[in-house]
Amino acid sequence: MICFSHVHFNGSTWPSRTTDSSPVPSPLPPKYLPPKYRTMPSLLFKCIPFIHPKPHPFPLSLLTAMSTKTKTRLRGVVFDMDGTLTVPVIDFSSMYKAVLGETEYRRIRQENPSGIDILHLIESWSPDEQRKANEIILDFERLGRERLQIMPGAAELCGFLDSKKIRRGLITRNVKEAVDLYHQRFEIVFSPALSREFRPYKPDPAPLLHICSTWDVQPNEVMMVGDSLKDDVACGKRAGAFTCLLDEKGRYCSADFTELDLEPDFKVASLAEVHSLLETKFDLVP
Repeated sequence: MICFSHVHFNGSTWPSRTTDSSPVPSPLPPKYLPPKYRTMPSLLFKCIPFIHPKPHPFPLSLLTAMSTKTKTRLRGVVFDMDGTLTVPVIDFSSMYKAVLGETEYRRIRQENPSGIDILHLIESWSPDEQRKANEIILDFERLGRERLQIMPGAAELCGFLDSKKIRRGLITRNVKEAVDLYHQRFEIVFSPALSREFRPYKPDPAPLLHICSTWDVQPNEVMMVGDSLKDDVACGKRAGAFTCLLDEKGRYCSADFTELDLEPDFKVASLAEVHSLLETKFDLVP
């Protein structure tokens, strides 16, 4: 005969099924039974099978807390500027050709299919050659500032981070003048905002580590977001931060980039996707 015995759960007594031949336990108090069984003889209701509506073993508030704890804590987001916070307007290929010359550009491009690091390249040149190269680079960057456009989704993403009181920083290989113009024109300020006047610049992790130190947070509580695998993702990885690659046009699907052996933690096609990513994957804590 299948009967019920008493089981204590969260301080209450609940019926549980048993098939052994042990003596039938004392009856449950009638208040624990459905109304229609409360007037039945005690010997009868000892062995009447029924399912008591047990509460969920964890209250909703605890489940919510447990769900939150499964997410990784994130206290700050650091952005690249050109091509991430702004629409790409600088013609880098033309810039490199102007600095290197057509023949040298093709040679170096063939040796480095994933891209040319022009700033590091010219550091080994003579002072006069460096001056001329920097003048050309500045001319292209000046033209880029004249065409400056905010990236779709940037304002909304920054507003979301502000609503969560999450810190926002910026690291760019562009000049301080470009950063100041961005702050002024779009009224979205990043702090700290490090331009290439801060040495060493990306992909060295130094600027990102400097921001983490300024914020008094650990690198693994920060995400680096940028559109360059060799600069932004490399910088974030070397610092020990989370990395998110913005790849609007899918150019990083090319085999040219497999040689870099760099895999971002996340890859998105828009800043709107960064917004969704932060909400679903991270516990955003100031």
